[in-house]
Amino acid sequence: MKRALISVSDKTNIVEFAQSLVTKDFEIISTGGTFKMLKEAGVSAIEIDEVTKFPECFEGRVKTLNPYVHGGILHRRDKQSHLDQAKELGVEAIDLVCVNLYPFKETIEKTDDFADIIENIDIGGPAMVRSAAKNFDSVYIVTDIADYSTVLDALDDEEGALDFRRSLMIKAYEHTAAYDSMIANYMNKRFNDGFGEKQFIVGSKVMDTRYGENPHQKGALYEFDKYFSKNFKTLKGEASFNNLNDLNGGVKIAAAFGNENAVAIVKHGNPCGFAIGDTLFQAYEEALKCDPISAFGGVVCVNGEVDAAMAEKMNEIFLEVVIAGRITKEAQAIFEKKKRLKLFEYGADRIVLSNDILDFKHVDGGFVFQDADKVKDDEVKNSKLVTKNAASTQEMKDIQIAWKLASLVKSNCVVYVKNSVMVAVGMGMTSRVDASQCALKKAKAMNLDVSGSALASEAFFPFRDSIDAAAEAGVKAVIQPGGSIRDEEVIDAANEHGMSLYFSGIRHFLH
Repeated sequence: MKRALISVSDKTNIVEFAQSLVTKDFEIISTGGTFKMLKEAGVSAIEIDEVTKFPECFEGRVKTLNPYVHGGILHRRDKQSHLDQAKELGVEAIDLVCVNLYPFKETIEKTDDFADIIENIDIGGPAMVRSAAKNFDSVYIVTDIADYSTVLDALDDEEGALDFRRSLMIKAYEHTAAYDSMIANYMNKRFNDGFGEKQFIVGSKVMDTRYGENPHQKGALYEFDKYFSKNFKTLKGEASFNNLNDLNGGVKIAAAFGNENAVAIVKHGNPCGFAIGDTLFQAYEEALKCDPISAFGGVVCVNGEVDAAMAEKMNEIFLEVVIAGRITKEAQAIFEKKKRLKLFEYGADRIVLSNDILDFKHVDGGFVFQDADKVKDDEVKNSKLVTKNAASTQEMKDIQIAWKLASLVKSNCVVYVKNSVMVAVGMGMTSRVDASQCALKKAKAMNLDVSGSALASEAFFPFRDSIDAAAEAGVKAVIQPGGSIRDEEVIDAANEHGMSLYFSGIRHFLH
């Protein structure tokens, strides 16, 4: 008879799993609450202290840290010396270990009581998982509830058993590594402002992409806290690495304005169109006017539901991706005409953002890590008017939109907004004046009138030249962080042109 050790915090389906193991001639060993549940369900099981010959002690802190447990798991079945020593010591083999760990994540989410948090750090569980994983040649290590049925099937397949146990081994070490990383990150957040000597970034694989940025590169998507698994739904096509990068920029822009009917059009990670409208249909039409040439083959992010009428309008040009809160069945049927178009939704009334509080970027040899940037709701409200003229009600609304957009556009950037529509944008330039001139040149080419618009720059204007160019184009209101040694020169220029100028005091670089 084989033996299985079962000790789980999440007891979902554990009774059924144990019952199935018994039918496969396993003797069940269990601990604490798991043992109690199995016995109450009528599953034949023996308690751990019958194996360890030592009682659970120190309020359950020590249960399985015992040679009869770890010797039973770890001794090699292919070495006679190990088998002889196990017999000599009275150590019986344990052939399957089913363990999931104390709910540390759930604990830190519901309490700040450090004593309670400490007690929810599992010690014996990870030790058993690591022991079983190390001896995967002979032992099944089960750490995922979703694997119960697969494990039961594999127990009847001796031919593929070793490869299967190897896959469980890898999953087990991922499990304990993620668990310890979570604890270390929490302790650093609590005691070191989140920036300790080590920083662990742990994601769970969602899917492989066909390739990375280019066909010769491999790629995959990983998620935090099941964000994509819970929210991201594929309706048509397959998301590529580049699609996901564009979506990342676009949905943040479209969803940055709460429940407003906002539509962002993105190409290569930068917006080429944005608008807020009375309806989403209107918002899309206005957003498309900003740069329909760049929108060709672009990604459209809709903060709401795409209906049939909107789908018909979108089908007038080639788009690569449409993502929305929802896409109706009627709209999906219309989009079927476009074979290369990919459709994704969140299954919600609006786009669902994860709102990650941390951010990191790879650099050669490592990564830089930081708090995530986000425009606070009161930034524009708290901005300082530094000119004689103040913005009108509509200009102030446009300032608010332009300021949020500027924080989400690659630096150096400027954003021009008129009547809640982005009418010009310059991004990723090596100088701010180039960004301003490029934006205005593009607007002129698109026959867009920027007069009366609001201008936002995510960092200060170092010279008055951008203000002069904006005034010439008819810009009436400007917001920027301020902080340049030439601020007075810039303020004077704005006053000369009768513009309103606001200093936010906050910079929003995005590189």
